Amino acid sequence: MKIEEYREIIKTIKQYQGLPKDCSKMLITKYNRFHPFTLKSILNQEIQWRTKINHRQVYKNENNNFYQRYFQAFQKGEPPGILLRMACKLKTCPALLANKVLKEYYLSSENDLKVTKNDLQKMMKDTTLISHASLAYEVYLCVLYDNQYGAIANSVSDCTGQEYEIKLEHYLIEHKIPFLNEELLRTKGYDKTPDCKLEIPIAINDFVINWIESKAQFGTPETHKSYVKGQFLSYWNRFGPGLVIYWFGYVDNIVQSKESRFIVMDHFPEKITYMDPYSIISSVK
Repeated sequence: MKIEEYREIIKTIKQYQGLPKDCSKMLITKYNRFHPFTLKSILNQEIQWRTKINHRQVYKNENNNFYQRYFQAFQKGEPPGILLRMACKLKTCPALLANKVLKEYYLSSENDLKVTKNDLQKMMKDTTLISHASLAYEVYLCVLYDNQYGAIANSVSDCTGQEYEIKLEHYLIEHKIPFLNEELLRTKGYDKTPDCKLEIPIAINDFVINWIESKAQFGTPETHKSYVKGQFLSYWNRFGPGLVIYWFGYVDNIVQSKESRFIVMDHFPEKITYMDPYSIISSVK
């Protein structure tokens, strides 16, 4: 994806007024030339970044008592979905706001129940545990409609990541490329490991690789820079050059022509050059 196209999508996301779930549908309709998974991944990363930026401003202000706002709206007879509408105005994740409101409710003077952080986590997963029936329904709606933050979003993200790691392993087996996966590498004492370490190097477009990292997401300049520093350089130091696959695409400008530590692709390579052991034997003779 060209950087100009990426910036246009980000601009559209920032201008959208509504729930991330509805924004996702709008993006798929408007930018139908891109795969839906690509657009959802871009939206997810933008929401995560926005949440980090807005978190202190929205939630660290002691004057912001969101439970009181909810309770006042409830007393006025506003229809269900109060917290969802509040989250839209604040441009924050509904599940995150629900968690904050739930915490404020159990800390309020009208409630003498003592709950722990672990109790709150259980309530977010099972809203029937919440003693306030109307608030329980509000929290339930927030969790249900939030596909970017919370238990449902985390489960989807974990499952997607595992799915594409398995997909990568199937490709390697299909192409008869021996490898060690992350789990086996950790049993050998490695702390930072790629998803697959090749036991015999292969070449892709004359670039020799020793490992492959699977990313079930879109590669933005920000996330790629973070991964280079936090992961890819460690793999390169331990195992030499490798391959990074962003399955949902990436912004073109993250690929540097002079990069010699790893290459970036959005699919499993089709043209592979295998090592010829007989050439090594003949050269030794």
